[in-house]
Amino acid sequence: MQRTEELLELYRRMLLIRRMEERLGEVVKTGELPGPVHLYIGQEAVAVGVCSHLGDRDWITSTHRGHGHFLAKGGDPHAMIAEILGRDTGICHGKGGSMHVADFGRGILGANGIVGGGIGLALGAALAAQLDGEGRVSVAFFGDGGANQGVIMESLNIAAIWKLPLLLVCENNGFSEFSPTASVTAGDIAARAAPFGVPGVTVDGNAVLEVRRVAGEAVERARRGDGPTLIEARTYRWRGHVETEASFLSGKYREEEEIARWRERDPIERLRGPLREAGPAAALDGIDAQVASIVEQAFTAAAADPLPPESSAFADMLSVSH
Repeated sequence: MQRTEELLELYRRMLLIRRMEERLGEVVKTGELPGPVHLYIGQEAVAVGVCSHLGDRDWITSTHRGHGHFLAKGGDPHAMIAEILGRDTGICHGKGGSMHVADFGRGILGANGIVGGGIGLALGAALAAQLDGEGRVSVAFFGDGGANQGVIMESLNIAAIWKLPLLLVCENNGFSEFSPTASVTAGDIAARAAPFGVPGVTVDGNAVLEVRRVAGEAVERARRGDGPTLIEARTYRWRGHVETEASFLSGKYREEEEIARWRERDPIERLRGPLREAGPAAALDGIDAQVASIVEQAFTAAAADPLPPESSAFADMLSVSH
């Protein structure tokens, strides 16, 4: 049985992601946000369920839809928003933007604009964790589109042979950009683990407790040296592939009825309901107020923060001389 305090923390983390992303969606409409943004709304249970088992010394790699992973792993909300707004106070001093938030101090190796780009990085981190011998694990989050990249098979192969402490977490949200997953991806993604002798698990990605249970088993397996696990979390993104897609798409690629059906499976409400019935209404209200305050402070501070000075344009850049 989960303790109420643990459930409330899961709720808080999911709500923080939801409210931050909703506010970003509003900022896109005002034109304040430079560049594209891909929101995580609807998928919160995956990042929170997995990251609830991880500490700062464990590693994660993320995707272009990476704000949820960043916040679930304990990333600073203000530093994230400042980065997305291109401010010098951002986690990457405004140079990475929405698709590249990272915080090595918290084990966040970074979001990635390249589809499947974080998988190989997580594999390398898993090897480093094994060599360290300190029980760390590495987690690669990727989408159903990323599951079709060759690096997945390469990583499964090496991780299986060397028994690396790696979790490969596929967030199957039903679409590879604008294409339904079934039209571009054959079979069950979790089944791809079987030829390598690796456990492949499919889980309801909108049920945070189920994700937490499955991830907990995989993390325990990795920490004791038994190797990797592939988890396919079936979920759904409520928003578009990118927030500005209506400006260049000529038509719809999904129906409103489909979105409505998935909204009924809201991962936050599915946890809030049992919590409300258990009695801590005041605690839930307190978390709601706390999250609202954190979001407001993050956006207000970031909007007032300075842009990077021009003199920093070439700082932290790699220069190769021939």
